[in-house]
Amino acid sequence: MTTVATLHPKYVINSTGHQTAVILPIEEYNGLLEDLDDLAVIAERANEPTISHEQVVKELKSDGYLSD
Repeated sequence: MTTVATLHPKYVINSTGHQTAVILPIEEYNGLLEDLDDLAVIAERANEPTISHEQVVKELKSDGYLSD
């Protein structure tokens, strides 16, 4: 996840000295977009029922994805 400490913004300033825009390296911008997408998925799934770890392991074993 991107943090403020890992961003390297450059600010566009107008003639009165106010910041009007931000320029980010493309990698940082793409990282922010990925984080935003992840948060949207989390929000969409917030009310879904959960299952226990034991149940997940049981299902993975029965589906052949996990060995005993």
